[in-house]
Amino acid sequence: MVHPVRNIVIVGGGTAGWLTAGVIAARHRSRIGNGFTVTLVESPNTPIIGVGEGTWPTLRTTLSRMGISETDLFRECDAAFKQGARFARWTTGTPDDGYYHPLMLPQNFGQVNLAPHWLASEGDESFCDSVCSQGRICDDGLAPKTIATAEYDALANYAYHLDAGKFAPFLQRHCCEKLGVRHVLADVEQVLMKEDGDIRAIRTTQAGEIEGDLFVDCTGFKALLIEGAMKVPFRDCNDVLFCDTALAMQVPYERPDSPMASHTISTAQSAGWIWDIGLPTRRGIGHVYSSNHISDEEAERELRAYIGPLAEGLGARKIAIRSGHRETFWKGNCVAVGLAAGFLEPLEASAIVLIELSAKIIAEQMPACREVMDIIASRFNATTHYRWGRIIDFLKLHYVLTKRTDSDFWRDNVREETIPDRLKELMLLWRYQSPWFLDEFDRVEEVFPAASYQYVLYGMGFRTEVDRPALARDAHLADRARRENTAMTAKLRAGLPRHRDLIDKIVAHGLQPV
Repeated sequence: MVHPVRNIVIVGGGTAGWLTAGVIAARHRSRIGNGFTVTLVESPNTPIIGVGEGTWPTLRTTLSRMGISETDLFRECDAAFKQGARFARWTTGTPDDGYYHPLMLPQNFGQVNLAPHWLASEGDESFCDSVCSQGRICDDGLAPKTIATAEYDALANYAYHLDAGKFAPFLQRHCCEKLGVRHVLADVEQVLMKEDGDIRAIRTTQAGEIEGDLFVDCTGFKALLIEGAMKVPFRDCNDVLFCDTALAMQVPYERPDSPMASHTISTAQSAGWIWDIGLPTRRGIGHVYSSNHISDEEAERELRAYIGPLAEGLGARKIAIRSGHRETFWKGNCVAVGLAAGFLEPLEASAIVLIELSAKIIAEQMPACREVMDIIASRFNATTHYRWGRIIDFLKLHYVLTKRTDSDFWRDNVREETIPDRLKELMLLWRYQSPWFLDEFDRVEEVFPAASYQYVLYGMGFRTEVDRPALARDAHLADRARRENTAMTAKLRAGLPRHRDLIDKIVAHGLQPV
């Protein structure tokens, strides 16, 4: 007898729960009302973590497919544009130490690898400025599009900064009103199992038993289903990534019209780093650090010193970070998404994009019946393990490349035993050949593509030996790409509006519909 998969039960709300619900419901919209259901069960007594304010450009496609208006996102979620990140004091710790990891690919990236040509030129221009426009756009405080650009379209690639506490309720309203998601406010008392190890139902205090064919665990750090019921262990990676605590503050602007950065600012400290994210009404600022290298009191002093007088009278919210992920993500008829699956320090804003990518696989490869679910689960686990491993490597890269020796934290981060084997191999490879998408980055949906590695490597002073014959072979392509980048940079700097000015116009008048 075949057991069809028709009833999807998502346990837990927040960004993870509602994004997952929206992606699945949008993909299977024609089936909802015809025997296919998406139910989200959310405790009325569990607060949202609500710290993550950074996203990846993938969110534009995700929200568009869900049928969400980008104008509404800006109006209701205190959203701003994000064009990448600027890393300050990560390499040497001096005041002039900084580089960009932008969201635009290097010019003509699919045709020519510009990194060797930049390395050979030994010019004064930074790698980012020599290959793309986005660093200069961010320096000028400009937005990545104009009011005449259609929703979700871009002149310069972008993601969002947003208020996570407003984002989840915004998604909830859309999912329930437009996509047919059933919302149940109830506390889970017990997870009821079948004899074969699958979950049969959840028993709730307010709504009784809720049965399902596939259960998605979005219960955050509690991991009620994947850990509590399915007994899947957690795999720590704190031997690689040392930061285990964050102090977060919401800081007002000096004036309502104060300039607003369109990129995340990450400033290295003695035992961690400080994020600085500009939203239209406030800045989200927090210190991520290793409690083994600095006390909470000293970490808060560094945070307040960074903020200055605006920190006076503000309280800091403390958040524990347990870096790592589940040993497996989909077991039986239960799949973990969001914090239930794992968590890493928010250095490159990987949390929400992992939710999106997980939800996308679940929605697109939704098993037709229980008999094929284990095949889909195996694929999901292989892909998700790969992504978590790649992200851990990429985050560690920022620390491994440092030349700082001013504290135990920075010295410990470059110890060989703390570096993953795959990252060691790649760094050896990159001494002789620059990363490029045709080489080791062969997956369709890399979270961080080869260009991201280039921006970090060469932003932090890494050197790759130059293949002179290859330079000569591609010289005409490189020259053309550099000329096109110079022209594009000038055009965008002349034509793009100030970041805050564009957001004010979007809120007042709206973007053009797609």
